Amino acid sequence: MARRKSTSARTRRQRRPLWLRLIVNGVRLAVAGAFLFVVFLAYVFFTLDDKDPFQIPGHAPGVLIIAEDGTKLAERGSFFGDEARLEKLPKHLLNAVVAIEDRRFWHHPGIDPISLVRAMYVNWRAGRVVQGGSTLTQQLAKNLFLEHKRTLWRKAQEAALALWLEWKLSKKEILSLYLNRVYLGAGAYGVEKAARRYFGKPAAKLTLGESAIIAGLLKAPSVYNPLRNRQRAFQRARVVLAAMREAGYITARQEKTALNSVRLKPTPLKGDTVTGYVADHIIAQLPRLIGEVKESVLVQTTIDARLQRQAVRVLQRTLARNGRKRRIGQGAIVALAPDGALRVMIGGRAYTKNAFNRAVQAKRQPGSAFKPFVYLAALENGFTPVSVLNDAPVRYGDYAPRNHGGKYYGPVTLTTALAWSLNSVAVQLAVRVGPATVAQTANRLGISSALDPVPAIALGTSPVSPLELTAAYAPFANGGKLVAPYVVTRVISRSGKILYERRGSGLGRVVNPKHIGMMNYMLRAVIRSGTARNAAFKGQDIAGKTGTSQKYRDAWFVGFSPYLITAVWLGNDDNTPMRRVTGGSFPAVIWRQVMAAAHKGKPFRQLPGYYLPPPPPREPVVARRPVAPPPPRREVRREAPRTVWDLVKSLFD
Repeated sequence: MARRKSTSARTRRQRRPLWLRLIVNGVRLAVAGAFLFVVFLAYVFFTLDDKDPFQIPGHAPGVLIIAEDGTKLAERGSFFGDEARLEKLPKHLLNAVVAIEDRRFWHHPGIDPISLVRAMYVNWRAGRVVQGGSTLTQQLAKNLFLEHKRTLWRKAQEAALALWLEWKLSKKEILSLYLNRVYLGAGAYGVEKAARRYFGKPAAKLTLGESAIIAGLLKAPSVYNPLRNRQRAFQRARVVLAAMREAGYITARQEKTALNSVRLKPTPLKGDTVTGYVADHIIAQLPRLIGEVKESVLVQTTIDARLQRQAVRVLQRTLARNGRKRRIGQGAIVALAPDGALRVMIGGRAYTKNAFNRAVQAKRQPGSAFKPFVYLAALENGFTPVSVLNDAPVRYGDYAPRNHGGKYYGPVTLTTALAWSLNSVAVQLAVRVGPATVAQTANRLGISSALDPVPAIALGTSPVSPLELTAAYAPFANGGKLVAPYVVTRVISRSGKILYERRGSGLGRVVNPKHIGMMNYMLRAVIRSGTARNAAFKGQDIAGKTGTSQKYRDAWFVGFSPYLITAVWLGNDDNTPMRRVTGGSFPAVIWRQVMAAAHKGKPFRQLPGYYLPPPPPREPVVARRPVAPPPPRREVRREAPRTVWDLVKSLFD
């Protein structure tokens, strides 16, 4: 009986129209597929690692950096909670984002199957990926929780998290999070900072055209950055406006006129142009000082804000005028107080184009700027500033150093040899005291980079960073004391708790004051009569040394006063030669302009140490034959006249 019933049921199904059978089977497949998809997403969701999917991460802690005088230097993150509130944003900005990125945002549950199928079809027709199917919620999930990897597993994680976000938050909350976390180019995260970066105004005051430009950045912030490519940015904005018109958000007339009133007003974010390099350097030190940065903090520093701005202007102006002609691509400036406090740090020509900090991260050959350590080692081994060596060609095995220009000057004092930067004398000194002794002397003064103890060490063939070279010159300016460069003096939490405060009295003396006096006597001569006469300015006791590496790849000037030690480096990132740029040319000129500004209004001070050279030997006196004195003159005695005739005659004698 059961068998007869089963046969009749099969017969009834077979009698159903084909279209009905297709629909029923399609529904069954859809339900089964949906069930399996949900099970798969649940598995993906609960196997997420290294992230907590049950807690939406907050903003990265903000860091407010303060200069020595208390002025605001730079800001990272959201120290003051500068998120844009959704209800304060113009409606056309929200509509622009939804229209171009996710038109069905207000209706889908986090995943939009319709958009996904449409994107797959468009990509198949085009033969390449031209359209994405991710919703705003999926993009937010990626930004909040996931790494930016293009894998199927990452897309599955993204979909699972999008469903969870839709269940956890309202649509407005999701859109608010998205608009405040998304990257919009030029260092701006969130629509508030993007509005200020591109248009110099808060996001609440954006016009329709400005909103379209910002919405257009979502596809590719670097490609559609209006500060780099205005034409491409405006073309993308027209696409956004067309999408808004199709979605019914604006009229055709609004679409046509929206971009007419747009005026870009580039406004650098704090810490970009002037203090970007030093701000990055400061933030990199915070984990060492206070551990993980878990809350917003205020960082007090030693930076001289006025001098930092002045140094940036000087470097950029010099490179703008002479960079192309003399093939100078980059530069760096470091200035330290005699106790090691960092006053100025410039790590390159333009932070917004290249954030690589050459003042700290780049190691270049210092050339003759390394010679003070050679001469100090010689002084500590019995030489004096007036010791005489023969400046002549020398050879040590296969190594034969040459003077710049190929000229030799015969017997010269060490002071003259250092002032004129004679390579032959420097190498002779290094060989006499030992290259290892020279390396130890440089290490004792603060050079931490590896130094090759060979005769060529005298000519600065071992690379160093501008920061460590500047710090190694500090003992000449402070009387022989070793310094460790520092920039942070105090770190305070937003609630007012002191998390770090610098204490300490220094690292002690590493050079005898007698030798400091001798070194400063010789290094003064470099500026007064040697290779750095371009660095001279009046009103202060100054000294320093030029440096030029082989084939003009690096040009240095490192100099100091009792107030400040400053190093200037010029060169190219790819190590290509410059066009005859020496340390005594543009680096010395930049140094003079920066140091003159730094010492404006400061009273005269003498560099530490005292040295009075012995008087030069007198010329030998040639012995002469004594000259006989002239014979005494005879006196003629006259007798008194006896007669009148004798009297008259005497009158005519």
